[in-house]
Amino acid sequence: MAVKEASPQEAQEKTKGKVRAAKARPPEKQLKIRLIRSLIGHPEKQHEVVRGLGLRKINSEVVRNDCPEIWGMIKKIVHLVEVEVLERK
Repeated sequence: MAVKEASPQEAQEKTKGKVRAAKARPPEKQLKIRLIRSLIGHPEKQHEVVRGLGLRKINSEVVRNDCPEIWGMIKKIVHLVEVEVLERK
């Protein structure tokens, strides 16, 4: 069984994309999310979103990376949580 070796040009092209992606990343922002209202009387879907964020009891806090998926979850339960944006330096 023969093993095909990549030419130096092919190897260099593969690593170019990775290097560019690493340089282009801005400093990560994080979100501090705190559950401030009870889930009693709210739909089951909202219970699931709260659990998905990692919140358990009133006044529990979690820190999550700032990304569109997390913001989508927050928008579904904005009346139940308090959000603070933390910037990493």
